[in-house]
Amino acid sequence: MAALATPGCGPYGFREGGGKGAYKSIAVPLFENRTSEYGIRELLTEGVIDGFIKDGTLPVVNEKRADAVLRGVVTAYRRDPYTYDAGERVKEYRVTISVSARLEDPARRNVIWEDELLEQWGIFSADGESEENGKERAVAKLSEDIVNRTVKGW
Repeated sequence: MAALATPGCGPYGFREGGGKGAYKSIAVPLFENRTSEYGIRELLTEGVIDGFIKDGTLPVVNEKRADAVLRGVVTAYRRDPYTYDAGERVKEYRVTISVSARLEDPARRNVIWEDELLEQWGIFSADGESEENGKERAVAKLSEDIVNRTVKGW
């Protein structure tokens, strides 16, 4: 694995509030699910891990080897009508997923960041799409928010 460097600078690391090099890896244990939506915790956990892999800033490792650990809880899941056609039939639905997340430093036993309400949504067509499509869109947005929140300030 290669370290990224800029002339005159050392390799990048992550640490909120300054101090390069403090966090070089992250673990993402399976999110907890406090909803009745089956499979949402696996889908969201995989989405977040994929987001970190695509971003490439922090390698995802197991919890024992990680410099930072991201823990999350799916706190709410809703599917609501979003738009209607002229006959007042539902044309689109909106899936909304709410999450509580916290990034921890296990070595220092402190919280790097915490947010009790991260929420995103995904729209799917009542004709030709399934609720899974809306769920995947909401998960993609949430994953992007979580990754950006974690690596911001680099």
